Amino acid sequence: MQKDQIRRLIDSTLSEDGMVETGVRGLQLFRVTEAVRCAPAVYEPSIIAILSGAKEAILDGRRHVYDERQYLCCPMSMPVEAGTPTASHEAPLLGVYIALDRRMMTELAIEMERAGGVIRKPAVATPPPGLALAHWDDDFTEALLRLLQLAVTGGTDRAVLAEGRLRELYFAVLKGEARASVRRAFGVGNEIARTVEFLSSRLAGPVSIEEMAAEVGMSRAVFHRRFKQATTLSPIQFVKSMRLNTAAMKIAGGMTVSEAAMQVGYVSTSQFSREFKRLYGQSPRHWGQARHCHP
Repeated sequence: MQKDQIRRLIDSTLSEDGMVETGVRGLQLFRVTEAVRCAPAVYEPSIIAILSGAKEAILDGRRHVYDERQYLCCPMSMPVEAGTPTASHEAPLLGVYIALDRRMMTELAIEMERAGGVIRKPAVATPPPGLALAHWDDDFTEALLRLLQLAVTGGTDRAVLAEGRLRELYFAVLKGEARASVRRAFGVGNEIARTVEFLSSRLAGPVSIEEMAAEVGMSRAVFHRRFKQATTLSPIQFVKSMRLNTAAMKIAGGMTVSEAAMQVGYVSTSQFSREFKRLYGQSPRHWGQARHCHP
């Protein structure tokens, strides 16, 4: 089976835990042999495919557990809690991380819409979720195998063919079970995804709902409703979660609490600490100490 070939490729490439670059832009392999409880994280636009074991992502209280049967599609930057609760030396987690290139994904999504006839803005309806699970289908499996084989081969083949193979994989994702979420983020009618990108680049400064709505030409009320439908969070909740999650990751990486707070837009360290404790159940200082003791 092609999936077994992919698993063997990853297993033979990774001799120890960690994320490894493949030489193909945006394509990384990872191995985890230690159970890690869910912790604050920010998922960038990406596909995460598991070949052995399972991962967990929590968005606004909803758990998404995925393994070799389904891949996770995150078409927009999202504040989540993520972990590997079942990983062990006996049952290692093996997987592939594929970053979604906005330019290439947008071009493909619009080309597909154009090929299907007149491009129309999607009818107003409940937007697809910001995180989506999709079963592996033959097109996705074959495209991922071809991409990984190219990454392992290296040399001129990889330099010349990598972008085409990556495009082939993106095309499979746009046709797969997560297509509604992906096309809404990268095709016509992608206002909320553009707002998320706008917000993610401005975490350190003040941003109002009015400013966000104006960015995509919506009224405040319509924008608020559509944003929450797409992300499960209100715009204000989303900004706060993105800031706190980003700060938590910086603290886990060794940054001081006050430095992390300032880098995500908090003027007051005490306010940051109160909001952090309200969301995660412990102070950022204690949380950081626990992370350093238990990586």
